Amino acid sequence: MRSTAHHADVIIIGAGVAGLSAAHLLTRAGLGVSVLEAAPRVGGRLATDEVDGFRLDRLGPLLCAAWPELTGTPGLGAPELREFAPGVLVHSEGRRQLTGDIRSARGALKAARTRSSAPWGHRTSRTPRAPRASGAPWASGTSGASGASGASGAAQGAYGQEPGAPARGGGRGGAVTGAIDRARLGAALHRLALTPEARLLARPERTAADALAAVGLPGRTVDGVLRPLLSALLSDPALTTSSRSADFALRDYARGGLCVPAGGSAALPELLAASLPPGTVRTGVHVTAADITSVHTKEHGELGCRSLLLATGAGAAAELLPGLRVPSFRPVTVLHHTAPAPPPTGRSLVLDGDRSGPVAYTAVMSEVDPSRAPAGRALITSTVLGTPPPDLDRSVRAHLAALYGVPTDGWELLAAHHDPEAVPAMAAPHDPRRPVRVLAGLYVCGDHRDTSTVQGALHSGRRAAGAILTDLGVRGAHEGKPGLPEAA
Repeated sequence: MRSTAHHADVIIIGAGVAGLSAAHLLTRAGLGVSVLEAAPRVGGRLATDEVDGFRLDRLGPLLCAAWPELTGTPGLGAPELREFAPGVLVHSEGRRQLTGDIRSARGALKAARTRSSAPWGHRTSRTPRAPRASGAPWASGTSGASGASGASGAAQGAYGQEPGAPARGGGRGGAVTGAIDRARLGAALHRLALTPEARLLARPERTAADALAAVGLPGRTVDGVLRPLLSALLSDPALTTSSRSADFALRDYARGGLCVPAGGSAALPELLAASLPPGTVRTGVHVTAADITSVHTKEHGELGCRSLLLATGAGAAAELLPGLRVPSFRPVTVLHHTAPAPPPTGRSLVLDGDRSGPVAYTAVMSEVDPSRAPAGRALITSTVLGTPPPDLDRSVRAHLAALYGVPTDGWELLAAHHDPEAVPAMAAPHDPRRPVRVLAGLYVCGDHRDTSTVQGALHSGRRAAGAILTDLGVRGAHEGKPGLPEAA
């Protein structure tokens, strides 16, 4: 077991969270590891730029506090996470309605009783009970199939709405009407949180949109809350993602709610890199060719190894390993604005229940994580899913004015970052455990081998490290430990 400037037991190409998490498990087992990264920094897509005292994520994915890999990955320790307010703030038909903590029936009822004290609260009527729908383990005791299924089979417009159809916000009472609807949604999510993984995997697989049509909740709840929430969690406005991936995403949300790393998404890979042995990670190294026993670089010539792990994005991995299947991708655009005063939404995640503009979700990020903005400055971060409009800033400002209910003319655009390959697609049928072992000595990991989340990337790194240690006959830190729950 040795590691020198020109040889390592394992060479890892790519210093994203997948490669860095694998490096931790391999070094803990006594192997010499060298992580090569072409960029001048670690992190891959989890990058955070500093602009005039602001910390701006280029991608900024939503994390779930219940993800076991966030607390079970060596090197991360207990990362500092900033949580969004419980529930979500839904804008529908010109109204903003706070769902409160919809992760349980009790929390939903409590939020409904106190919602009138919020500036966006609206009292609405109750909905009559209907027969129970079947099929989904988290189905509520009501049926709203006619309203929920309207968009599942239709062609989607620019923002996930049928071309020519009126904006759908859930009917006369808004996205979720009254305490009963909130309690039903909370009860459904609570049941999902308790559903074992084997039961979810045993369900028939279809698109997330088709699965929503059978959840047994009123159409206004499905279209006004669940559909925009799932679109945000999956980065998929049309919800063509596998229903199994959607189930796991909602289950994680129901178990722990949403959060972001303090200081920006780059904090996670920076923590992983800083806790590796000195000299393990080398940035600014461009790999031109690779095989099982060596890699060729522009800067250092040939480097030898016993095993090679490709931990890059799917496209870069396929360039080094021809024949590797490359999935399709979902584009994401993130915009950061600063305003003289923060909109009055607190730490809530704001969703567009009508799908009436380019912004899928937005938040006053300086309220969620004050470390991302200078004192006295407001930072509003917004995400556009799919192909952005040509007049991006103007369209987004107009939409944000409606979502927040405040003028946005005086807001300043700090940055806008578009990534056409931000998230690997997980269309049905989707294998959440694609093989990480190509052959003995050659391995691949990343969110494209697992699920297209930070949790999936970390878990794929763990799986790859386990395969390497098994093939080398080394007992590693992945053995003899209680198994972590599967990634979602």
